[in-house]
Amino acid sequence: MEKLKYERPFLKKMSAGMMDKSGTQQSEFTPVTHIDEVSVKQLIADYGSPVFVMSERKIRYNYQSAVRAFTTRYPKVQFAWSYKTHYNNAICRIFHQEGSWAEVVSGFEYRKALNNGVPGSHIIFNGPDKHRDELMLAVQHDSLIHIDHFEELYTLIEVCTEAGKKARVAIRVNMDTGIYPVWDRFGFNYESGQAWAAINKIVASDQLQLTGLHAHIGTYMLSTAAYGVAATKLSKLASECKTELNTTIKYIDLGGGFPSANTLKGSIGLVPTPTVDEFAEVITTTILNAGFKPDELPLLILESGRVLIDDAGYLLGTVLANKKLSDGRKATIMDFGVNIMFTSFWYDHMISPAQEASQFNEETVMYGPLCMNIDIVRECVTLPLLNRGDHVVVHKVGAYNMTQWMQFIAMRPNIVLIDLQGRTHVIRKAEDLSYLEQLDVIPEHLSTK
Repeated sequence: MEKLKYERPFLKKMSAGMMDKSGTQQSEFTPVTHIDEVSVKQLIADYGSPVFVMSERKIRYNYQSAVRAFTTRYPKVQFAWSYKTHYNNAICRIFHQEGSWAEVVSGFEYRKALNNGVPGSHIIFNGPDKHRDELMLAVQHDSLIHIDHFEELYTLIEVCTEAGKKARVAIRVNMDTGIYPVWDRFGFNYESGQAWAAINKIVASDQLQLTGLHAHIGTYMLSTAAYGVAATKLSKLASECKTELNTTIKYIDLGGGFPSANTLKGSIGLVPTPTVDEFAEVITTTILNAGFKPDELPLLILESGRVLIDDAGYLLGTVLANKKLSDGRKATIMDFGVNIMFTSFWYDHMISPAQEASQFNEETVMYGPLCMNIDIVRECVTLPLLNRGDHVVVHKVGAYNMTQWMQFIAMRPNIVLIDLQGRTHVIRKAEDLSYLEQLDVIPEHLSTK
């Protein structure tokens, strides 16, 4: 009988969703009256409605848990906070305090990272639209520049020649990981040989130092196996760089894309969402088994965003009215809509009443206040009877809503942080008309003087 290969044990965390005070799974009609021991009613009284609330305790817990998942499996790990996910300075600084680098995809994000005290050498500059002056800034600060296309590669060589400096670079690699459609818009393709051609051009250049390899294979990924494929292909490229070009790859960056616990629209029943531990197990095992010498193991970089912050964010709002639609369905109108909760377009966010409510529940369409018919917060949600003036809590809104929100019809509200001691802080003030108009310029012929 053939001896089976030893497989090390793997403990898998089980998640049953939010729990109520009795320890049972929380339903949408279980009242949520406090966030981190702070009263929802008091938050609305102090900061208005609607209002975003962020939990510093949950952010730090999520980050520390993710770091632990990887560092207990692999000796060299570095997280880089994804600024596009949530670039409020206070939030970014929490991640930086925890030891995270910065991952940015635009010039203004790059400057925000510098202003938040991140050393240039700890900033990863991604994205397809890096302007010449932004590349110069990144070169001067010795940042890691991830090249997206050949035009950027040639421009960067010119910038480095002008600056008289050598840039540390990686290439973004797109590839077939078994997930379709393939994210092949960004970077250089692996299967066609385009990535290898870019690597050869970089190695042949006197202005660029090939330091890393980068892949970001998708968003809200539910397949851990896809990351195994990506790690395998990047590891193979790294090995070829060593054997054929005498170039040691210092790091492999597997980007982000890990899902949060939100429910995607159209999901039927309980769709299992892999934990960070499950992603870590596949990724680290793949790299450890790729044949690297112990002293040449690459640094593993993760650019996680959504999975670290989504469930640390809440949106508190108020019922404006109830009405009947022409087809007989009940509609509930809220004081927040897709203008500030953009993720309503792809998530069925959990929504809870913020006060003790009737034991009778009913289905309702939850609309926002905008004058457009697509302003739908939830197409169908079962909640207790809600009256005008009642409050609700929308869960898991920490990712992307406060970077993709719009100044449309209603201005953007306060963002409040609850710190580790339960104190509340405004970390972004609600907008007013003067803020909205501060960049307006009136031609002289339209002046009312």
